[in-house]
Parts: sequence; C-alpha cells; structure tokens
Amino acid sequence: MGIRQLAKLIADHAPRAYREQDIKALFGRTVAIDASMSIYQFLVAVRTADAANLTNESGEITSHLSGIFYRTIRLLELGMKPIYVFDGKAPELKANELAKRRSRREEDEQAAAKAREEGDLESYAKYARRVNKVSAETIEKVKRLLHLMGIPVVEAPSEAEAQCAALTQAGIAYATASEDMDALTFGAPILIRNLFASLASGAERKDRKPSQFSLPVALSELGISMDQFIDICILCGCDYTCTIPKIGPYRALTLVKQHGRIEEVLEFLERSNYTIPEDFDYQGARELFKHPQTIDAAKIEPMLEWRSPDEEGLVQFLVQENSFNEALVHKAVERMTKALRSGVANQSRLDTFFKAKPMPKRPDSPRALKKSSKRARKA
Repeated sequence: MGIRQLAKLIADHAPRAYREQDIKALFGRTVAIDASMSIYQFLVAVRTADAANLTNESGEITSHLSGIFYRTIRLLELGMKPIYVFDGKAPELKANELAKRRSRREEDEQAAAKAREEGDLESYAKYARRVNKVSAETIEKVKRLLHLMGIPVVEAPSEAEAQCAALTQAGIAYATASEDMDALTFGAPILIRNLFASLASGAERKDRKPSQFSLPVALSELGISMDQFIDICILCGCDYTCTIPKIGPYRALTLVKQHGRIEEVLEFLERSNYTIPEDFDYQGARELFKHPQTIDAAKIEPMLEWRSPDEEGLVQFLVQENSFNEALVHKAVERMTKALRSGVANQSRLDTFFKAKPMPKRPDSPRALKKSSKRARKA
C-alpha cells in the first residue's frame, strides 16, 4: 500500500517537489530499484481477459523475466546503472497488513474463478489482476537472471524501500525507484515512480514519463520537519498500523502543523470525540520509519559491480529453461554488451563536476528572520 494519497498531497501542497521528466534526463544516474515491486508490475501487466501470458514449456509464467531482462537492457542503453534491491523478512508490524492482503487475494481468486466459469471475461480480467503474488521461487529466478546479466543485486535484511533509501541517502544511488511512496518516509531524498512504465512500447504508454519526488523540497514547501513528515504519513495510513477513521491526508497535514506531533494530535482528537483504535501503534510505526533494519551502505558499495553478461548462461536459463527465442536473446545480449563497452552506463554526468548550490532558505524561517533582524539593526 505504501502511504495512502501521499503523492497527491505532495503534488497539491508542495508542487515544486513533484515533476514529470523525460527518462533521458536520468542519463548517468545510478538508481536503486525496489525489485519486488517491479516484478509484481510485470506479473500484473500481462494479465488479459483470456489469461494469455508469456509462459515456458511447463506452463510457468515468464513475463517477469522478460520484463526485467529487456527493460534493464534499455536502462543501460539510456546510460543508467540499476541496482536491484530485494525484500528480506517483513517487519512484525506488517503482519496484520499481510494477513489482510492474503484474505483479499483469496476472495479475488474465488471471484475470478466464478467469473471465468460464467464467461464474464471483463470481471475475470479485473479479479485476475489482483491475485498475482511474487513467490520465493519467482524472486530466486529473477536474482539468477540479474546475476547472469552482470547487474548488482542487494538483499535487504527487511524492507527493500528502506534499503533503497539508505543507498540514496549515502549518495551511492541518485534515487530510489519504486511505486510505494513510503520510500520517502524512510528518508529517500529522491523517489522515482513509473520508471519501467515509461519504457513500455505501444501508443498507450507513449506519453508516460517518470515522476520524480524530492523529499527536501517537499519538507521545505510544506514547512515541516522530517519527524513531522513521518507522523503525517502514519496518520495518512501506512503498512505498519491501522488508520484513524475520518483522518485523510489533508487533515493529517493540518493537524500535525497545528499540534506539532501525533501525541498532541491524539489529545486534540480525543477531546473532539474522535474514536482512536486501540491498535493504532503509531510509536512502533514511527520507530520503524526512523530506524529501519538496513545494511550499512558503506559495506554494500565495494560489492557493486556492473559486469559483462554471461551469454552462455543466459541462453541456458532463458532459452533452454524458459522457452525464450534464442535469436532474440543473442541480439539482446549484444545490445547490453554494446551499451557496457561504449561506456554509456559508466559515463559521468556533466553536473557531477560541479557542486550543487545550497537550497535557499525560506523567507519566513527562523534563521532567515534572524539574519533579516541583524541587517535591520546594522542599518
């Protein structure tokens, strides 16, 4: 789920923190990618009314392998250096959310089966899209594919978004690529959404561009601290605790700006006869967002290496084991090798040779007002 309606909140109340840009603007950038989210997208994207999917001779779906393979090559051709980060053990606080998802999936599976029996293909397609699950076997196959491609893989101890955020905070990656907005709540300075969707072919995807969110600009525009941002996200609704009825994103923003933090917000709501759920564990969620379980980015950096693809291994895995077209695989490997040899994925951006200017202070910030007062006294 991520953070409910956070993207709209930022777009509406901190418009400078959000922008759509051409994917070519990411030339020379290293991007930490939420792998499980990307795999899920590819599994969902190929579902159609007649359940036609890319499969191997055993009938196993291979759309996720095809998607990761070809679009990763395209990222390299565009001069990007992807790092795929995989989820580890889910936090205990996420158990309730995962249980709800399992229950919804079972209901959708039953509804899909019924719709198919009745010949209601439109309803079948709707429910079939919801039942996809990224299994452990699927994840292991994608990891094997990436290793054969020579692409770095990072296995997070817990949430992939948190590990991506740590890599981005450390400057190892320019941005985190995920559809879940909670990468910002974990502290990712820059979040990119729709990265893979922007690479899809076809008229329906022609105008799709990556969306970029800047956390520092969002905090500045909203006039809040990082701690307050986390509290707002918890009140909006996250994966680690329940929500408070009748509290949406705009109300959450207003309440935190008025009262400072969740503790004071809850006191105000109780006085206003709001019902606070007993299992609203904001403290646990706050601690998880502020101190997530991650691997020190400094330990990861020496292990990051973009190597030449293992063509023989890829042919064995994709063609022999997963029924890919051999001629197309050889052609794809040639494209990837060319991108790596030409140095496209290793070229530095011109702007990396210049230091970024510090963000201008808000005119109404305490520091700015203090400086203004000093200048007035000197005058």
